[in-house]
Amino acid sequence: MGVDQVKASLNLGAVLQNLSELCRLDPESQKLIQEWDVGIQFTVLGGPRAWVEFRKGECHAGLGGTSLSDVHLFFVTPGHLNAMFAGSNIPPIPLKGFKRLGWLKDEFPRITARLEHYLKPGPGMLDDPAFLAANTTLTLHTAANAVRELARTESTAVKIAAGTPPGRMQLAVGEDGPAAWVSFGPKGVDAGRGRVEHPDATMTFRDMAVAQDVLSGKEDGLAAIGRGEVAIWGMLPLVDSASLIMDRVERYLA
Repeated sequence: MGVDQVKASLNLGAVLQNLSELCRLDPESQKLIQEWDVGIQFTVLGGPRAWVEFRKGECHAGLGGTSLSDVHLFFVTPGHLNAMFAGSNIPPIPLKGFKRLGWLKDEFPRITARLEHYLKPGPGMLDDPAFLAANTTLTLHTAANAVRELARTESTAVKIAAGTPPGRMQLAVGEDGPAAWVSFGPKGVDAGRGRVEHPDATMTFRDMAVAQDVLSGKEDGLAAIGRGEVAIWGMLPLVDSASLIMDRVERYLA
């Protein structure tokens, strides 16, 4: 698939999915969505689909379609969707929810701005332990979901995934920090949040700072393993494949 198609899949399948976790972690986002009661469907012509819902002070997001959407935003090309995520003034095509256009213009960008605030920190922001924890949690989940999306859409990642033995890998920060997982199998690659029972492989970061440095590319993962800052266990081909695919994310989500 082309670059725009891959990037669109990452925007919907990895970046957008973070909104649910953002609203759990960030007090300002929690306050922002308290009165929202709306579901949004995102559809790219011939491409990916995803949805996000704000109900009763909570946010939930998922892949594919939903029958519970109040707003349906349609994009004629993957590039059309990517332009919206990049902040372009080119609007999506509303197929449903015309009465919500004011909300989409004035309110929804406030929550996406909060997400960008955490995913693209400015100088010194990571010095705040609370901000570092939120940033690392969101980055960890983005990385796991990005492995799934790239393994579906990007030629090199597809080949890597095809040569990977079946199994599930756990990524985690310490013993009680944020966690995510990636699974390889005959039906493809999947990913999710949280800890799983009996993973086939694990990659455990010593602390938030180490996880942030490695996942953001500031620190070489092999060097961190050599220093004992990252511990790996189990089926190493799972760790190798997931790491190789994660290394490709920066090509599309700079």
